[in-house]
Amino acid sequence: ARLPIVQGTSFAFLPIMIPLVAGKGVEALPALFGGVLVGGLFHMVLGTFIGRIRFALPPLVTGLVVTMIGLALVKVGIQYAAGGVPAIDQPEYGSLLNWSAALVVIVATLGLKFFTRGMLSVSAVVIGIALGYIYALAVGMITFEGIVTSWDRAATVALPIPFAYGFEFSFAAVVGFCLMAFVSAVETVGDVSGITKGGAGREATDAEITGATYADGLGSAIAGVFGGFPNTSFSQNVGLIAMTGVMSRHVVTIGALFLILCGLVPKVGAVIRTIPIEVLGGGVIVMFGMVVAAGVSMLSDVNWNRRNMVIFAISLSIGLGLQLDPKAVQYLPDTLRVLMTSGLLPAALIAIVLNLLLPEQLSDDATEEVSGGLSGHGKGSLEKRG
Repeated sequence: ARLPIVQGTSFAFLPIMIPLVAGKGVEALPALFGGVLVGGLFHMVLGTFIGRIRFALPPLVTGLVVTMIGLALVKVGIQYAAGGVPAIDQPEYGSLLNWSAALVVIVATLGLKFFTRGMLSVSAVVIGIALGYIYALAVGMITFEGIVTSWDRAATVALPIPFAYGFEFSFAAVVGFCLMAFVSAVETVGDVSGITKGGAGREATDAEITGATYADGLGSAIAGVFGGFPNTSFSQNVGLIAMTGVMSRHVVTIGALFLILCGLVPKVGAVIRTIPIEVLGGGVIVMFGMVVAAGVSMLSDVNWNRRNMVIFAISLSIGLGLQLDPKAVQYLPDTLRVLMTSGLLPAALIAIVLNLLLPEQLSDDATEEVSGGLSGHGKGSLEKRG
């Protein structure tokens, strides 16, 4: 796609993966990675024609998906800053010490971003995390001994092993990963649109969307072979580009080479692993919030007439509501329940279907009938193309 897109393990697939391995442990991994591989191949197939169905993915749909992802990630950022998920039931969770480390990162990032120029401003997030790391050392959250121990325990070089956990096909896993691959593809459309809009001030081309979707699928398929989880374009990167204004593929390439180094040389990764979760929390609170902001920015191109407000309201209410209260559909079959409570899948599908089916004449009705006169009108229109 020739865009600065970062791939990484997607949070969107967690609602599919967790039930597959719950109570089974390592024994469920062959079916899990089989689903990852097939889902990745299906994702690649989506890349061959997703550009031709772009009419079904207007800013209302893509903006909603990116916003939903950001809203789901915001909770993760808060949990990181408070001490991490494993510490939720511990007394230290949410302590002032934990929050102080996160706040150092947030304050440093904002200060560098808005009160400095050049490299300091562009590198605000990285420098903020580095300052948070130094603060954590100073207050005893981590120690030099711990860093040295982590370094010593890590191997010098390690190569990935294909199918290290085995491989098998599971209907539930394959169906789940293929359906979530579609959601991931919609997310990719939103991410590509967000990057080109936020970094270049233009709409994404069909070729860019096709290439990015194909690359996501290829990355996921390869990940399944080597014991990795599904990849997708990182929505956090949309926030980072919007935050820094840097839209260079070379920067992403350098970052990718560093990640490869971390994977092949575990000692490097071991040092990175010593960064306290609270410090990372400060950084991701900023980034995840920027994901929501990127989604809202995409939604600003929507003409907020009654038709589009209804589509957005129903999609968001059902998608976010089921994500917040999974027990509401506890009597559905397991596979369907997992898909429905992912939040992203129902929201995306409902938005797409309603956008295609609702009559256009609703667009001519006054928005004030449902908004009490508080509606706004964006620059774009969501008229269907066909």
